[in-house]
Amino acid sequence: MFAEFLQYLLSGLTIGAIYALAGLGFSIIYNASHVINFAQGEFIMIGGMAAATLTASGVPLPLAILMGCGGAMLVGVLVAKFTVERARNASVVTLIIITIGASIFLRGVAELVWGKDFKRLEAFSGETPINVLGASMQPQSLWVIGCAAVLIVAIGVFFNRTLAGKAMLATSHNRLAAQLVGINVKRVVLISFALSAALGAIGGSVVAPITFSYTEMGIMLGLKGFTAAVLGGLGNGPGAVAGGLIVGIAEALGAGYISSAYKDAVAFVIILLVLLFMPSGLFGKRGTERV
Repeated sequence: MFAEFLQYLLSGLTIGAIYALAGLGFSIIYNASHVINFAQGEFIMIGGMAAATLTASGVPLPLAILMGCGGAMLVGVLVAKFTVERARNASVVTLIIITIGASIFLRGVAELVWGKDFKRLEAFSGETPINVLGASMQPQSLWVIGCAAVLIVAIGVFFNRTLAGKAMLATSHNRLAAQLVGINVKRVVLISFALSAALGAIGGSVVAPITFSYTEMGIMLGLKGFTAAVLGGLGNGPGAVAGGLIVGIAEALGAGYISSAYKDAVAFVIILLVLLFMPSGLFGKRGTERV
């Protein structure tokens, strides 16, 4: 029984790490622009598809991941520049519809570029399972969890130790005051989209050997990342990370002990319960303050 539980737990931590990165991307963009970016899942897809395609063409894996990350960052900046920025004064609902439209457009372009076939990316360090107290774990899972941990720490350092990060925090707390002290808030929004796209693309690259890559992979990953962000408290970075891990573990346990048919439903049950009973999330503030 313990080995079975541990197996589900490890699986949940692996996929939960990707949800955490997606949720963190939602929070970064929300803090900088008050926009809920439903194209976040497509950044994950672009990273995974680009890395798989480039490595199949003979490009070294590290370079392929960096190129995929760079491409996703460029797409993120273009989405911010030509959609969100132009509708800056629109209502929240309008901005949400715009990002959903951007998501659909990016999937359509991806299908034209890559087709609808699944793309396989080889595991970074082999596929021999690792035994952990009776449970087995793929080496790629360690890459997923490790990369997510490094990225989360790096984001924390960025926000607390760099001028650009502090400018983003200032903008998140009071956009007008940030403008008055000379912060270029438009640039901050562009940086937030680029940063969120980079998180998504790297997450898509490291999870691709486990889930395979295809043009619609970002739909569910993006929605579950949104669930993670709402669960942790929309705009709360550490909360989004915790929310992602909780959603991933709950999903794995639900699939293991109840039925895999309900795996995708777990995230939506969680978001319904949160919106009904804890609209501010587990770690959100009872007001407009955000971290």
